[in-house]
Amino acid sequence: MTTTEQLATTTGASESALQQKAKDHLWMHFARQSVMEDGPGVPIIVRGEGHRIWDSTGREYFDGLSGLFVVNAGHGRRRLAEAAARQAEQLAFFPIWSYAHPAAIELADRIASYAPGDLNRVFFSTGGGEAVETAFKLAKYYWKLQGRPTKHKVISRAIAYHGTPQGALAITGIPGMKEMFEPVTPGGFRVPNTNFYRSDEMGFVPRDPANALEEFGQWAANRIEEQILFEGPETVAAVFLEPVQNSGGCFPPPPGYFQRVREICDQYDVLLVSDEVICAFGRIGQWFACDAYGYQPDMITCAKAMTSGYSPIGATIVSERIYEPFKHGSTSFYHGYTFGGHPVSAAVALANLDIFEEEGLNERVRENSPIFRRTLEKLTDLPIVGDVRGDGYFFGIELVKDKATKETFDDAESERLLRGFMSKALFEAGLYCRADDRGDPVVQLAPPLTIGPREFDEIEQILRSVLTEAWTRL
Repeated sequence: MTTTEQLATTTGASESALQQKAKDHLWMHFARQSVMEDGPGVPIIVRGEGHRIWDSTGREYFDGLSGLFVVNAGHGRRRLAEAAARQAEQLAFFPIWSYAHPAAIELADRIASYAPGDLNRVFFSTGGGEAVETAFKLAKYYWKLQGRPTKHKVISRAIAYHGTPQGALAITGIPGMKEMFEPVTPGGFRVPNTNFYRSDEMGFVPRDPANALEEFGQWAANRIEEQILFEGPETVAAVFLEPVQNSGGCFPPPPGYFQRVREICDQYDVLLVSDEVICAFGRIGQWFACDAYGYQPDMITCAKAMTSGYSPIGATIVSERIYEPFKHGSTSFYHGYTFGGHPVSAAVALANLDIFEEEGLNERVRENSPIFRRTLEKLTDLPIVGDVRGDGYFFGIELVKDKATKETFDDAESERLLRGFMSKALFEAGLYCRADDRGDPVVQLAPPLTIGPREFDEIEQILRSVLTEAWTRL
Protein backbone atom coordinates (compact mmCIF):
# COMPACT_ATOMS: atom_id res chain seq x y z
CA MET A 1 0.00 0.00 0.00
CA THR A 2 1.38 3.42 -0.93
CA THR A 3 1.75 6.30 1.54
CA THR A 4 -1.15 8.10 -0.13
CA GLU A 5 -3.33 5.00 0.17
CA GLN A 6 -2.37 4.59 3.82
CA LEU A 7 -3.30 8.19 4.57
CA ALA A 8 -6.58 7.89 2.69
CA THR A 9 -7.35 4.81 4.79
CA THR A 10 -6.50 6.78 7.94
CA THR A 11 -9.02 9.48 7.07
CA GLY A 12 -11.66 7.01 5.96
CA ALA A 13 -12.42 9.01 2.83
CA SER A 14 -10.87 9.85 -0.50
CA GLU A 15 -9.25 13.23 -1.15
CA SER A 16 -12.09 14.39 -3.39
CA ALA A 17 -14.74 13.31 -0.90
CA LEU A 18 -12.98 15.13 1.94
CA GLN A 19 -12.62 18.30 -0.11
CA GLN A 20 -16.31 18.24 -1.00
CA LYS A 21 -17.35 17.72 2.61
CA ALA A 22 -15.10 20.57 3.69
CA LYS A 23 -16.58 22.82 1.02
CA ASP A 24 -20.12 21.90 2.01
CA HIS A 25 -19.85 22.14 5.77
CA LEU A 26 -16.54 23.25 7.31
CA TRP A 27 -16.11 26.87 8.41
CA MET A 28 -12.39 27.38 8.91
CA HIS A 29 -11.00 29.79 11.51
CA PHE A 30 -9.28 33.04 10.53
CA ALA A 31 -9.63 32.03 6.90
CA ARG A 32 -11.20 33.20 3.70
CA GLN A 33 -13.92 30.69 2.90
CA SER A 34 -13.60 31.67 -0.75
CA VAL A 35 -10.45 29.53 -0.87
CA MET A 36 -12.70 26.49 -0.58
CA GLU A 37 -15.69 27.89 -2.39
CA ASP A 38 -13.86 29.11 -5.49
CA GLY A 39 -10.69 27.02 -5.57
CA PRO A 40 -9.75 23.36 -5.83
CA GLY A 41 -9.74 22.96 -2.05
CA VAL A 42 -7.53 23.37 0.98
CA PRO A 43 -4.61 21.38 2.38
CA ILE A 44 -5.91 18.58 4.58
CA ILE A 45 -3.36 17.43 7.14
CA VAL A 46 -3.85 13.83 8.20
CA ARG A 47 -0.73 12.74 10.08
CA GLY A 48 2.23 14.06 12.06
CA GLU A 49 5.48 12.54 13.28
CA GLY A 50 8.17 14.54 15.07
CA HIS A 51 8.53 17.80 13.16
CA ARG A 52 6.91 16.41 9.98
CA ILE A 53 3.31 16.50 8.80
CA TRP A 54 1.61 14.82 5.83
CA ASP A 55 -1.42 15.88 3.84
CA SER A 56 -4.18 13.75 2.37
CA THR A 57 -2.35 13.46 -0.97
CA GLY A 58 0.71 11.96 0.71
CA ARG A 59 2.95 15.03 0.53
CA GLU A 60 5.34 15.68 3.42
CA TYR A 61 6.07 19.04 5.06
CA PHE A 62 8.26 20.49 7.78
CA ASP A 63 6.05 21.85 10.57
CA GLY A 64 7.79 25.17 11.15
CA LEU A 65 5.03 26.58 13.37
CA SER A 66 4.35 23.66 15.74
CA GLY A 67 0.81 23.58 14.41
CA LEU A 68 0.06 27.00 15.86
CA PHE A 69 2.84 27.53 18.45
CA VAL A 70 1.47 24.41 20.13
CA VAL A 71 3.12 21.04 19.39
CA ASN A 72 6.31 21.80 21.32
CA ALA A 73 7.12 18.15 22.08
CA GLY A 74 6.53 17.15 18.46
CA HIS A 75 3.89 15.11 16.66
CA GLY A 76 3.16 11.43 17.08
CA ARG A 77 3.89 11.02 20.78
CA ARG A 78 2.21 7.69 21.53
CA ARG A 79 2.88 8.24 25.23
CA LEU A 80 0.53 11.24 25.26
CA ALA A 81 -2.18 9.38 23.38
CA GLU A 82 -1.92 6.54 25.85
CA ALA A 83 -2.13 8.94 28.81
CA ALA A 84 -5.36 10.33 27.33
CA ALA A 85 -6.79 6.85 26.82
CA ARG A 86 -5.98 5.71 30.37
CA GLN A 87 -7.61 8.78 31.87
CA ALA A 88 -10.68 8.52 29.63
CA GLU A 89 -11.19 4.92 30.72
CA GLN A 90 -10.97 5.84 34.40
CA LEU A 91 -12.76 9.22 34.42
CA ALA A 92 -13.52 10.82 31.07
CA PHE A 93 -15.16 13.93 32.46
CA PHE A 94 -16.07 15.70 35.64
CA PRO A 95 -16.27 19.45 36.23
CA ILE A 96 -14.24 21.36 38.79
CA TRP A 97 -17.28 23.38 39.82
CA SER A 98 -17.19 22.83 43.61
CA TYR A 99 -15.71 19.37 43.00
CA ALA A 100 -12.25 18.20 42.00
CA HIS A 101 -10.49 15.25 40.42
CA PRO A 102 -6.89 14.03 40.82
CA ALA A 103 -5.62 15.08 37.38
CA ALA A 104 -6.58 18.73 37.86
CA ILE A 105 -5.19 18.76 41.40
CA GLU A 106 -1.87 17.25 40.33
CA LEU A 107 -1.55 19.55 37.32
CA ALA A 108 -2.28 22.66 39.38
CA ASP A 109 0.38 21.58 41.85
CA ARG A 110 2.87 20.93 39.04
CA ILE A 111 2.27 24.27 37.33
CA ALA A 112 2.55 26.13 40.63
CA SER A 113 5.92 24.48 41.22
CA TYR A 114 7.20 25.95 37.93
CA ALA A 115 5.66 29.41 38.33
CA PRO A 116 7.77 32.27 39.73
CA GLY A 117 7.39 33.83 43.16
CA ASP A 118 4.04 33.34 44.84
CA LEU A 119 2.06 32.62 41.68
CA ASN A 120 0.61 29.38 42.96
CA ARG A 121 -3.15 29.46 42.34
CA VAL A 122 -4.25 27.95 39.03
CA PHE A 123 -7.61 28.64 37.35
CA PHE A 124 -8.13 26.27 34.42
CA SER A 125 -9.83 27.06 31.13
CA THR A 126 -9.79 25.35 27.73
CA GLY A 127 -7.56 27.73 25.76
CA GLY A 128 -5.59 30.95 25.62
CA GLY A 129 -8.42 33.37 24.86
CA GLU A 130 -10.35 32.05 27.85
CA ALA A 131 -7.26 32.37 30.04
CA VAL A 132 -6.93 36.04 29.05
CA GLU A 133 -10.66 36.58 29.52
CA THR A 134 -10.32 35.10 33.01
CA ALA A 135 -7.43 37.41 33.87
CA PHE A 136 -9.31 40.48 32.62
CA LYS A 137 -12.40 39.68 34.68
CA LEU A 138 -10.35 38.76 37.72
CA ALA A 139 -8.35 42.00 37.57
CA LYS A 140 -11.53 44.09 37.59
CA TYR A 141 -13.12 42.02 40.33
CA TYR A 142 -9.99 42.12 42.48
CA TRP A 143 -9.95 45.91 42.55
CA LYS A 144 -13.66 46.03 43.37
CA LEU A 145 -12.97 43.77 46.35
CA GLN A 146 -10.25 46.23 47.40
CA GLY A 147 -12.84 49.02 47.45
CA ARG A 148 -11.47 50.59 44.25
CA PRO A 149 -14.20 49.90 41.69
CA THR A 150 -13.05 52.57 39.23
CA LYS A 151 -9.93 50.52 38.37
CA HIS A 152 -11.28 48.68 35.33
CA LYS A 153 -9.18 49.77 32.32
CA VAL A 154 -6.44 47.64 30.79
CA ILE A 155 -3.38 48.60 28.77
CA SER A 156 -1.75 46.51 26.06
CA ARG A 157 0.55 47.12 23.10
CA ALA A 158 -0.05 48.10 19.50
CA ILE A 159 -0.66 45.17 17.12
CA ALA A 160 -0.65 42.71 20.06
CA TYR A 161 -2.99 39.73 19.86
CA HIS A 162 -4.55 38.53 23.12
CA GLY A 163 -7.54 36.50 21.92
CA THR A 164 -10.99 36.75 20.36
CA PRO A 165 -13.57 36.57 23.22
CA GLN A 166 -15.19 39.97 23.74
CA GLY A 167 -13.07 40.82 26.76
CA ALA A 168 -9.81 39.52 25.30
CA LEU A 169 -10.64 41.30 22.05
CA ALA A 170 -10.71 44.59 23.95
CA ILE A 171 -7.10 43.90 24.95
CA THR A 172 -6.07 42.85 21.45
CA GLY A 173 -4.33 45.75 19.70
CA ILE A 174 -5.20 44.96 16.06
CA PRO A 175 -7.90 47.35 14.79
CA GLY A 176 -8.67 45.23 11.73
CA MET A 177 -9.65 42.29 13.94
CA LYS A 178 -12.06 44.36 16.03
CA GLU A 179 -13.89 46.80 13.77
CA MET A 180 -16.46 44.25 12.57
CA PHE A 181 -17.39 43.37 16.16
CA GLU A 182 -17.59 46.84 17.66
CA PRO A 183 -18.60 47.98 20.14
CA VAL A 184 -16.32 45.59 22.02
CA THR A 185 -15.91 45.49 25.79
CA PRO A 186 -14.76 48.98 26.81
CA GLY A 187 -11.59 49.79 28.68
CA GLY A 188 -8.75 48.70 26.40
CA PHE A 189 -5.95 51.20 25.67
CA ARG A 190 -2.81 50.85 23.58
CA VAL A 191 0.87 51.81 23.97
CA PRO A 192 3.84 51.31 21.59
CA ASN A 193 5.30 47.83 21.25
CA THR A 194 8.98 46.84 21.37
CA ASN A 195 9.73 46.64 17.64
CA PHE A 196 13.21 48.15 17.76
CA TYR A 197 13.56 47.86 13.98
CA ARG A 198 10.72 50.38 13.59
CA SER A 199 11.47 52.43 16.72
CA ASP A 200 12.26 55.61 14.77
CA GLU A 201 8.75 55.51 13.29
CA MET A 202 7.35 55.52 16.83
CA GLY A 203 9.16 58.76 17.61
CA PHE A 204 12.06 57.29 19.55
CA VAL A 205 15.37 59.17 19.22
CA PRO A 206 18.37 57.69 21.09
CA ARG A 207 20.62 59.98 23.09
CA ASP A 208 23.51 57.55 22.77
CA PRO A 209 23.37 55.42 19.59
CA ALA A 210 25.71 52.86 21.18
CA ASN A 211 23.10 52.28 23.90
CA ALA A 212 20.04 52.69 21.68
CA LEU A 213 18.40 49.31 22.41
CA GLU A 214 18.44 49.81 26.19
CA GLU A 215 17.25 53.40 25.80
CA PHE A 216 14.41 52.21 23.60
CA GLY A 217 13.36 49.70 26.25
CA GLN A 218 13.09 52.46 28.83
CA TRP A 219 11.30 54.72 26.36
CA ALA A 220 8.74 52.04 25.48
CA ALA A 221 8.14 51.17 29.13
CA ASN A 222 7.68 54.83 30.00
CA ARG A 223 4.88 55.08 27.46
CA ILE A 224 2.96 52.73 29.77
CA GLU A 225 3.45 55.15 32.66
CA GLU A 226 2.37 57.99 30.40
CA GLN A 227 -0.84 56.14 29.49
CA ILE A 228 -1.61 55.30 33.12
CA LEU A 229 -1.21 58.94 34.10
CA PHE A 230 -3.28 60.13 31.15
CA GLU A 231 -6.18 57.81 32.00
CA GLY A 232 -5.69 58.23 35.76
CA PRO A 233 -4.11 55.55 37.97
CA GLU A 234 -7.40 55.08 39.81
CA THR A 235 -8.98 53.84 36.57
CA VAL A 236 -6.31 51.36 35.40
CA ALA A 237 -6.58 47.75 36.56
CA ALA A 238 -3.88 45.91 34.65
CA VAL A 239 -1.26 45.86 31.94
CA PHE A 240 -1.27 42.84 29.59
CA LEU A 241 2.04 42.06 27.86
CA GLU A 242 3.47 39.07 26.02
CA PRO A 243 7.12 38.37 26.89
CA VAL A 244 7.84 38.19 23.14
CA GLN A 245 5.02 39.86 21.24
CA ASN A 246 3.70 37.51 18.56
CA SER A 247 1.58 39.62 16.24
CA GLY A 248 3.65 41.94 14.10
CA GLY A 249 6.50 39.47 13.98
CA CYS A 250 8.21 38.41 17.22
CA PHE A 251 9.19 41.53 19.18
CA PRO A 252 11.50 40.57 22.07
CA PRO A 253 11.81 42.92 25.06
CA PRO A 254 14.86 45.21 25.14
CA PRO A 255 17.13 44.81 28.19
CA GLY A 256 15.55 46.43 31.27
CA TYR A 257 12.13 46.85 29.66
CA PHE A 258 10.17 44.54 31.96
CA GLN A 259 12.03 45.69 35.04
CA ARG A 260 10.88 49.24 34.31
CA VAL A 261 7.33 48.06 33.59
CA ARG A 262 7.27 46.27 36.96
CA GLU A 263 8.38 49.48 38.70
CA ILE A 264 5.63 51.45 36.98
CA CYS A 265 2.94 48.90 37.88
CA ASP A 266 4.06 48.88 41.51
CA GLN A 267 4.14 52.67 41.67
CA TYR A 268 0.57 53.09 40.44
CA ASP A 269 -1.05 49.93 41.88
CA VAL A 270 -1.59 48.28 38.50
CA LEU A 271 -1.50 44.51 38.00
CA LEU A 272 1.00 43.09 35.51
CA VAL A 273 -0.29 40.16 33.45
CA SER A 274 2.26 38.12 31.50
CA ASP A 275 0.36 36.65 28.55
CA GLU A 276 2.36 33.50 27.87
CA VAL A 277 -0.15 31.57 25.78
CA ILE A 278 2.64 31.20 23.19
CA CYS A 279 5.80 31.81 25.22
CA ALA A 280 5.26 29.41 28.15
CA PHE A 281 6.44 25.80 28.25
CA GLY A 282 9.73 26.03 26.45
CA ARG A 283 9.17 28.36 23.52
CA ILE A 284 11.73 30.78 25.03
CA GLY A 285 13.66 28.05 26.86
CA GLN A 286 11.97 28.30 30.27
CA TRP A 287 8.77 26.97 31.79
CA PHE A 288 7.62 30.59 31.86
CA ALA A 289 9.25 33.28 29.76
CA CYS A 290 8.98 35.89 32.51
CA ASP A 291 11.83 33.96 34.16
CA ALA A 292 13.92 34.34 31.01
CA TYR A 293 13.52 38.13 31.20
CA GLY A 294 13.72 38.50 34.98
CA TYR A 295 10.35 39.94 35.96
CA GLN A 296 7.64 38.91 38.38
CA PRO A 297 4.06 39.27 37.08
CA ASP A 298 0.88 39.23 39.14
CA MET A 299 -0.79 36.80 36.75
CA ILE A 300 0.32 34.49 33.95
CA THR A 301 -1.97 33.27 31.19
CA CYS A 302 -0.95 30.08 29.38
CA ALA A 303 -2.34 27.32 27.17
CA LYS A 304 -1.11 25.85 23.84
CA ALA A 305 2.07 23.90 24.69
CA MET A 306 0.91 22.79 28.14
CA THR A 307 -0.26 19.59 26.43
CA SER A 308 1.74 20.10 23.21
CA GLY A 309 -1.70 20.28 21.60
CA TYR A 310 -2.69 16.69 22.30
CA SER A 311 -5.75 17.92 24.20
CA PRO A 312 -7.06 21.46 24.76
CA ILE A 313 -6.39 23.29 28.01
CA GLY A 314 -5.55 26.75 29.32
CA ALA A 315 -4.81 28.33 32.68
CA THR A 316 -4.58 31.62 34.51
CA ILE A 317 -2.00 31.51 37.31
CA VAL A 318 -2.39 34.14 40.02
CA SER A 319 -0.47 35.38 43.00
CA GLU A 320 -1.47 34.90 46.62
CA ARG A 321 -2.20 38.64 46.76
CA ILE A 322 -4.94 38.30 44.16
CA TYR A 323 -6.25 35.03 45.58
CA GLU A 324 -6.42 36.33 49.17
CA PRO A 325 -9.93 37.92 48.98
CA PHE A 326 -11.37 34.56 47.88
CA LYS A 327 -9.85 32.44 50.67
CA HIS A 328 -12.45 33.22 53.33
CA GLY A 329 -16.13 33.93 53.73
CA SER A 330 -18.70 33.88 50.93
CA THR A 331 -16.74 35.66 48.18
CA SER A 332 -16.79 33.64 44.94
CA PHE A 333 -15.42 34.21 41.45
CA TYR A 334 -18.54 33.63 39.34
CA HIS A 335 -16.67 32.51 36.28
CA GLY A 336 -15.74 29.15 34.78
CA TYR A 337 -15.93 26.75 31.86
CA THR A 338 -17.56 23.34 31.50
CA PHE A 339 -14.39 21.79 30.15
CA GLY A 340 -11.89 23.79 32.23
CA GLY A 341 -9.39 21.43 33.86
CA HIS A 342 -10.78 18.51 31.86
CA PRO A 343 -9.50 15.21 33.30
CA VAL A 344 -8.14 13.94 29.97
CA SER A 345 -6.44 17.24 29.14
CA ALA A 346 -4.94 17.48 32.61
CA ALA A 347 -3.59 13.93 32.41
CA VAL A 348 -2.07 14.63 29.00
CA ALA A 349 -0.50 17.84 30.32
CA LEU A 350 1.17 15.95 33.16
CA ALA A 351 2.60 13.39 30.75
CA ASN A 352 3.73 16.15 28.39
CA LEU A 353 5.54 17.97 31.18
CA ASP A 354 7.24 14.69 32.10
CA ILE A 355 8.61 14.55 28.54
CA PHE A 356 9.90 18.12 28.85
CA GLU A 357 11.80 17.23 32.01
CA GLU A 358 13.12 13.86 30.86
CA GLU A 359 14.31 15.13 27.46
CA GLY A 360 15.53 18.52 28.70
CA LEU A 361 13.56 20.46 26.12
CA ASN A 362 13.93 23.81 27.89
CA GLU A 363 17.68 23.32 28.08
CA ARG A 364 17.74 22.27 24.42
CA VAL A 365 16.11 25.52 23.37
CA ARG A 366 18.51 27.62 25.43
CA GLU A 367 21.48 25.78 23.93
CA ASN A 368 20.32 25.90 20.31
CA SER A 369 18.59 29.26 20.11
CA PRO A 370 21.78 31.21 19.25
CA ILE A 371 22.47 28.72 16.44
CA PHE A 372 18.91 29.09 15.14
CA ARG A 373 19.29 32.87 15.15
CA ARG A 374 22.63 32.78 13.31
CA THR A 375 21.22 30.41 10.72
CA LEU A 376 18.22 32.64 10.01
CA GLU A 377 20.40 35.76 9.97
CA LYS A 378 22.14 34.33 6.91
CA LEU A 379 18.98 35.39 5.06
CA THR A 380 19.81 39.07 5.62
CA ASP A 381 21.97 38.92 2.50
CA LEU A 382 18.71 38.81 0.52
CA PRO A 383 17.37 42.21 -0.60
CA ILE A 384 13.85 41.40 0.61
CA VAL A 385 14.90 40.61 4.22
CA GLY A 386 14.95 43.68 6.45
CA ASP A 387 15.15 42.19 9.93
CA VAL A 388 15.46 38.87 11.76
CA ARG A 389 14.29 38.98 15.39
CA GLY A 390 12.94 36.85 18.19
CA ASP A 391 14.20 34.52 20.90
CA GLY A 392 14.22 30.86 21.87
CA TYR A 393 12.58 28.86 19.08
CA PHE A 394 10.41 31.83 18.09
CA PHE A 395 11.60 34.08 15.26
CA GLY A 396 10.20 36.52 12.73
CA ILE A 397 11.68 37.65 9.42
CA GLU A 398 10.45 41.08 8.30
CA LEU A 399 10.19 41.64 4.55
CA VAL A 400 10.87 45.04 2.97
CA LYS A 401 10.90 46.72 -0.44
CA ASP A 402 14.04 48.72 0.34
CA LYS A 403 16.56 47.67 2.99
CA ALA A 404 18.25 51.06 3.12
CA THR A 405 15.07 53.00 3.89
CA LYS A 406 13.12 50.10 5.54
CA GLU A 407 10.28 50.89 3.12
CA THR A 408 7.52 48.34 3.61
CA PHE A 409 4.86 47.08 1.24
CA ASP A 410 1.50 48.76 0.82
CA ASP A 411 -1.69 46.76 1.36
CA ALA A 412 -2.06 45.69 -2.26
CA GLU A 413 1.58 44.67 -2.52
CA SER A 414 1.39 42.78 0.76
CA GLU A 415 -1.70 40.96 -0.49
CA ARG A 416 0.11 39.85 -3.64
CA LEU A 417 3.33 38.99 -1.82
CA LEU A 418 1.96 37.05 1.15
CA ARG A 419 -1.36 35.58 0.05
CA GLY A 420 -0.75 35.62 -3.64
CA PHE A 421 2.65 33.95 -3.49
CA MET A 422 4.52 33.41 -0.22
CA SER A 423 2.06 31.29 1.78
CA LYS A 424 1.44 28.88 -1.07
CA ALA A 425 5.06 28.82 -2.25
CA LEU A 426 6.45 28.03 1.20
CA PHE A 427 3.96 25.21 1.65
CA GLU A 428 4.65 23.78 -1.79
CA ALA A 429 8.38 23.94 -1.00
CA GLY A 430 7.73 21.75 2.04
CA LEU A 431 7.59 24.29 4.88
CA TYR A 432 4.49 25.04 6.91
CA CYS A 433 4.95 28.37 8.70
CA ARG A 434 3.18 31.74 8.88
CA ALA A 435 3.34 34.62 6.42
CA ASP A 436 1.59 37.43 8.26
CA ASP A 437 0.76 41.09 7.67
CA ARG A 438 -1.10 42.13 10.80
CA GLY A 439 1.78 44.58 11.15
CA ASP A 440 4.50 44.85 8.54
CA PRO A 441 4.88 41.71 6.39
CA VAL A 442 6.75 38.93 8.19
CA VAL A 443 7.43 35.22 8.03
CA GLN A 444 7.17 33.59 11.46
CA LEU A 445 8.81 30.41 12.69
CA ALA A 446 8.12 28.44 15.86
CA PRO A 447 9.15 24.82 15.23
CA PRO A 448 8.90 21.94 17.71
CA LEU A 449 11.47 22.12 20.48
CA THR A 450 12.86 18.72 19.54
CA ILE A 451 14.73 19.94 16.43
CA GLY A 452 18.33 21.15 16.18
CA PRO A 453 20.96 22.66 13.87
CA ARG A 454 20.41 20.23 10.99
CA GLU A 455 16.75 21.19 10.82
CA PHE A 456 17.62 24.89 11.14
CA ASP A 457 19.66 24.55 7.95
CA GLU A 458 16.76 22.84 6.21
CA ILE A 459 14.41 25.68 7.16
CA GLU A 460 16.90 28.30 6.00
CA GLN A 461 17.37 26.66 2.61
CA ILE A 462 13.63 26.51 1.92
CA LEU A 463 13.18 30.11 3.01
CA ARG A 464 16.12 31.25 0.89
CA SER A 465 14.71 29.65 -2.22
CA VAL A 466 11.20 31.06 -1.78
CA LEU A 467 12.30 34.53 -0.68
CA THR A 468 14.67 34.77 -3.63
CA GLU A 469 11.85 33.97 -6.01
CA ALA A 470 9.54 36.40 -4.20
CA TRP A 471 12.00 39.22 -4.84
CA THR A 472 12.08 38.48 -8.56
CA ARG A 473 8.29 38.77 -8.67
CA LEU A 474 8.14 42.25 -7.16
